[in-house]
Amino acid sequence: MKIVYVIASLATPGGTERIVSEKANYLADVFGYDVSIICYGQRKDASNFYLISKKINQICLGLQPYFQYQYKYPKRLLEKCTFRSRLRSMLSSAVKEIDPDLLIGITHFRADFVCAINCKAKIIIESHIPRIFIESTAENNHSRINFYKRLYDMKFFHSIEKNADAIVTLTESDYQQWTKAKRIEIIPNFSNIDVHQLYDYKIKRVIAIGRLFKEKGFDRLLDIWKLVNNKYPDWQLDIFGDGVMKEELELKIKSENITNVTLRGTTNNIGKEISNSSICVATSYYEGFSLVLLETIKHGVPCIAFDCPYGPRTIIEDRKCGFLVENGNKPLFAERLCTLMEDEQLRLQFSKASIERSKVFDKDTIMLQWKNLFESCNREETLHLSAKSQLLKKLNHFGIIQFGKSKAN
Repeated sequence: MKIVYVIASLATPGGTERIVSEKANYLADVFGYDVSIICYGQRKDASNFYLISKKINQICLGLQPYFQYQYKYPKRLLEKCTFRSRLRSMLSSAVKEIDPDLLIGITHFRADFVCAINCKAKIIIESHIPRIFIESTAENNHSRINFYKRLYDMKFFHSIEKNADAIVTLTESDYQQWTKAKRIEIIPNFSNIDVHQLYDYKIKRVIAIGRLFKEKGFDRLLDIWKLVNNKYPDWQLDIFGDGVMKEELELKIKSENITNVTLRGTTNNIGKEISNSSICVATSYYEGFSLVLLETIKHGVPCIAFDCPYGPRTIIEDRKCGFLVENGNKPLFAERLCTLMEDEQLRLQFSKASIERSKVFDKDTIMLQWKNLFESCNREETLHLSAKSQLLKKLNHFGIIQFGKSKAN
């Protein structure tokens, strides 16, 4: 079976990029599928951040999705139109050359372009960011911009629901948003991270992991840490990740004199950093499905997270393997953090429960769900082609058509 994934790039770190790499590796190495990954925004000479199997065919189109933003209007609009035209043409050509059985897109990586490709492949769209937040990302104070954004969203999602043969969500809550899809499946993520050592619950270190973007809520994490740090000056908060908010967060730390907190940047060995921490905190405004939380509980590290839409509740069982806190309630979050920092036995209790909880998201079990989906889609296509062939034979037998042409011709 030939499978093609379409993604912006594998050269930068991110949860979606990581899970796509790991799934593609499994499909190629374990199931023996013929897998290709088209990276439309990655240069051919750029190294991948995550390793991919040698069996995978990676195609880098080298387009620049954000090149337009260096210009002001109307040149920005012209550059945007040029990019969209080139993307449509190059993506379509690359897919048709491979001639896959299955074409897989991701909502926030030009899924509407993937759905518009005219090919024989069954199209599957993965929803890694909850639909409701894709719809709201460009909301601002300009009503005219919001009006056009809503029109674009309607067209975008209509294209996906009309043309995709299946949409796969990570959570039940996101599943409920796709009301007009032909077929919807819920398949959560798994973690491929190697656990070389479980954590030491006596270490006085709190860890947070994620891209330094607004949606990850590191600004409110710093507000929470201010409430906690003075009481526990022997504890350290380390934040791993990089992104556009780095300077803003550094300024906040300095201007508000927040102590015992460090922005550590990215690392290729996050498992080691997790195992050297005793608490993980997540303060996102929204999450699709948090690989960070999954990898953390796999190491036995208790988690505290805002109960934001929709990911944390899928992973954390409140008061069993960590704490879920009312979204935005920073004083309560600080209180829960203090509780864990004070109580070693509670951390140990949550740790044991975390390891058990992580077994629900077993890699082999999750990938078997993907295999079943792929084979059912491929079977539907085979049945469709078989039925079409039988119909053509009958029409030809009765002289209605001859060799695919109408009798009138």
